[in-house]
Amino acid sequence: MTDREQRQAAASGKQQAAEPAQKRRSAGRPAGGAKSSGGHSQSLVRGLTILERLAAAPNGLALSDVAEQLELAPSTTHRLLQALFQQHFITQDLETGLWKIDVKTFRIGSSFLEARDFVATARPYLRQLAAATGETANLGIRDDGMVVYLAQSESKQMMRMITRLGSRAPLHASGVGKALLAWMPSAEFDTIMVGRELESETPNTLTDIPTLTHQLEEVRARGYAIDREEHAIGLNCVAATLHDESGLPLAAISVSGPVARIDDSRLPELARLVAETAAEITARIGGKLPTELPR
Repeated sequence: MTDREQRQAAASGKQQAAEPAQKRRSAGRPAGGAKSSGGHSQSLVRGLTILERLAAAPNGLALSDVAEQLELAPSTTHRLLQALFQQHFITQDLETGLWKIDVKTFRIGSSFLEARDFVATARPYLRQLAAATGETANLGIRDDGMVVYLAQSESKQMMRMITRLGSRAPLHASGVGKALLAWMPSAEFDTIMVGRELESETPNTLTDIPTLTHQLEEVRARGYAIDREEHAIGLNCVAATLHDESGLPLAAISVSGPVARIDDSRLPELARLVAETAAEITARIGGKLPTELPR
């Protein structure tokens, strides 16, 4: 083989070796893939931010408003709006030109509400609350005129409040119950409580509707309910409401313990912790705090 033939054979071998590598590269990420991916991620973040802003504006937003809020050029904003519109996430009012959330976004949000497990979500918050206060933290829901306790994080104190999960207590005679009653729509409250005999659990239990109604007004004003030995002698409780997406009472959490540790001087501190924790859980499960009594 001549020198020329050897050089041609070597060049041919290099070309053949390079072809599989090129095929492998073409089968993987394209050249500049990282840069392209970053651009797509930026567009995704901007699109999701637009959905958040439109969701917070029930009456809709103009293109200029969206562009100003996101600090984007109108042309870029229009391109993002059109992409969301084509996928049916948003819609445009033809008369006003305002952009609004469309039904597809609503369905996605509704699927979250249907799938949420607020008890599981609340459990770590109950543990934090028990650790911060040194008292037992509870979660309960309403079942007709009763509270049913579904979750608990026990105090580590020797003398502590323990409630068996699944146990029940009257709505009118417990902190959790009063936190739920306070934000119940008036018609529902009347159906459940009016005409019902409010039985006395202890000498401190509220047993008449007018007195209970007045106390529930105070619960709404300050954001928490107090049970001063109304369910059990020697036991005090502070509770606050968890609200759903409509502001209705979904459940309530509480901190309970012996009067010797939960006295009047300690109630403000515990009330603040319980109310803040209830607000955090409400936000975490997609709920909202009401500004007035739901109708």
